[in-house]
Amino acid sequence: MKEEHKLMVVGAYAAGMAWVESALVYYVRTMIGRIDPYQPHPLPEIGGFGPAELVREAATLVMLLTVGVLAGRNWRSRLGYAVFAFGVWDILYYVFLRVMCDWPQSLLDWDLLFLIPLPWWGPVLAPVLIAFLMVLWGVLATQFEESPRLASMPWKSTLLSVLGAGLALGVFMADSLKVADQGVEVLREVLPRRFEWPLFSLALLLMAAPVVSRGRRVRGGSGCGSQGSEAA
Repeated sequence: MKEEHKLMVVGAYAAGMAWVESALVYYVRTMIGRIDPYQPHPLPEIGGFGPAELVREAATLVMLLTVGVLAGRNWRSRLGYAVFAFGVWDILYYVFLRVMCDWPQSLLDWDLLFLIPLPWWGPVLAPVLIAFLMVLWGVLATQFEESPRLASMPWKSTLLSVLGAGLALGVFMADSLKVADQGVEVLREVLPRRFEWPLFSLALLLMAAPVVSRGRRVRGGSGCGSQGSEAA
């Protein structure tokens, strides 16, 4: 199968995952009265929802990594397809939630993004911007040939991206980190008041380094087409 066809298949898989995820979140939030998660008592303790949700989040990551491994032919394309699937899934997740329950009403609405290892909070726009970068890098990593001489991962852009990801995580978990030593009950009640857009913008620029680097290498390389080299 050609790489562009694989990309469409992986995109369809990610879209299907996004609908399932959105529907599940819609069902759960409806049952606990949390269509909009930004409200008092954002994480009420109800039955076994907490542990089940943590495992579900981990399972989602496994599913996205698995489709990348199955679609790719080498380490770069496997990672590229997984990252592409993650980005498509994350963007469509919010699109489908809007269709299902008219939320989010704005890209600046707060959302509870993740629970591992601590609750992440941020405006919807923040993860969508990261997801957009992931889609771009996934396309560049899987759809464009590169000579074996240039095929290694540029360590500088990779390091910048890792630093950016760490900074973004710190921004998302800032309020949770402040009370992390006060126990689970306190963590459940955390509601952030302010998002550090300047720090997040810096994090986003750092995370964009591999996209810029890869784009330049592709532009100066052999162009677009199915990858014929296992070294890419």
